[in-house]
Amino acid sequence: MAERSEIECWLTDMDGVLVHENDAIPGAAELLARWEDAGIPYLVLTNNSIFTARDLSARLRASGLHVPEHRIWTSALATADFLSQQVPGGSAFVIGEAGILTALHDAGFIMTESDPDFVVVGETRNYSFEAITKAIRLIDAGARFIVTNPDATGPSAEGPLPATGAIAALITKATGREPYVVGKPNPMMFRSALNKIGAHSKRTGMIGDRMDTDIVAGIEAGLHTVLVLTGISDRAEIEKYPFRPDEVVGSVADLLPEDR
Repeated sequence: MAERSEIECWLTDMDGVLVHENDAIPGAAELLARWEDAGIPYLVLTNNSIFTARDLSARLRASGLHVPEHRIWTSALATADFLSQQVPGGSAFVIGEAGILTALHDAGFIMTESDPDFVVVGETRNYSFEAITKAIRLIDAGARFIVTNPDATGPSAEGPLPATGAIAALITKATGREPYVVGKPNPMMFRSALNKIGAHSKRTGMIGDRMDTDIVAGIEAGLHTVLVLTGISDRAEIEKYPFRPDEVVGSVADLLPEDR
């Protein structure tokens, strides 16, 4: 495994690493600027499939972080990339919002309720019983079941909201069919990100805040893994897992050169 000094490309999670809610985490803006100025290939990864890369770039800009949309890789984009390799120009019935719908459209997919190749479940704020019923019937009829990401809940000001993983579990219970999940912790999302920036796993680092998604997927993809303690996982949680990140740091500020 490469040492940090040997890393030529970076993948980084977004929430809990670069931003917390709507605020930039100290050191994030400077780290991103250093990567840009040095011409270091990087991507910001997120399991969020609601928003397009343009939406997320604007959100980050409002937090004081400059991340061009071509530097953002979502589970929606990874899903579209994967499906376009499986069935180029295929068709899909989609439960989701602009992120996954735009990604599939741009990949040449046709959205249809009539005999689709795939049923794709992404994240949305408005899960419809009618749409879920349609998905169940299409899967029973032979459509392949794809899920953008496994997150069971998402945050809101009022408390947790049911998310993609929870709806996928409902559909699985009704159909007896397990989905193929593209987003983290599936290392495929990291491999597709590496392909996008022409990076090699042996010279790429992954910065994340979750042991159960970012770090395990990074390890399985053969990356140099860095856990930051500004998000979900703390030092005590590390001991619960049989694997370890290559590095544990307080925040992304600790990845900046000491002579800055």
